Amino acid sequence: MERVEEVLRTPPAPVRVLADRFAEQGFVVVDDFLPPREVDWLRHDLENRRKEGAFRRAGVGRGVEKRIVDEQRRDEIFWWEESQLSLAQQIVWNRLELLKKTLNRDLFLGIRSFEGHYAIYPEGAFYRRHVDQFQGDAARVLSLVLYLNDDWDPADGGQLRIYQDDGKGVLLDVDPRAGRLVSFLSHRTLHEVLPTRRERFSFCGWFRTGAYPLGV
Repeated sequence: MERVEEVLRTPPAPVRVLADRFAEQGFVVVDDFLPPREVDWLRHDLENRRKEGAFRRAGVGRGVEKRIVDEQRRDEIFWWEESQLSLAQQIVWNRLELLKKTLNRDLFLGIRSFEGHYAIYPEGAFYRRHVDQFQGDAARVLSLVLYLNDDWDPADGGQLRIYQDDGKGVLLDVDPRAGRLVSFLSHRTLHEVLPTRRERFSFCGWFRTGAYPLGV
């Protein structure tokens, strides 16, 4: 992992373009947010966590109301802990920290914290349409997804479908190509993950205006 350590000693890639595009259209789709070698490190890190048995079925809701609902979502997740980041995870964390500062400075979003997890969608898995902000809790401001699969073909399915604000039409479908980052407003962007025809890996996270226990 010496090469990973070298990356950690260098400044993160410029992220101003993300803030600019977000101000213009309310969402961004950016290819090559991470170069291929860093995507490889993250994917291997995800696979190692799976071998350790660290992934759990994702639920719907939070706290005592959280439950497994097969009809809504069928992904498996592993939450990152800031105090226990691997070297590969630190690369992404560094870039997101710079992005947070840029968004706060340029868009005055008041972001204070970040939470995120790996997600594995087994073949046939999906996540029906939803918004990311919980009812009664407005802390989640921006959602983001970073894709980790190589050689994804549109026929493989698993696209992120983003709906128009009125929820009546499709705004765009995003193929989960390696290194691609998607970000959108957590409180109003209706979206779903279409059924995937092969195993699908990603990192998902949320910029927040306050701190909250992971996975709640």
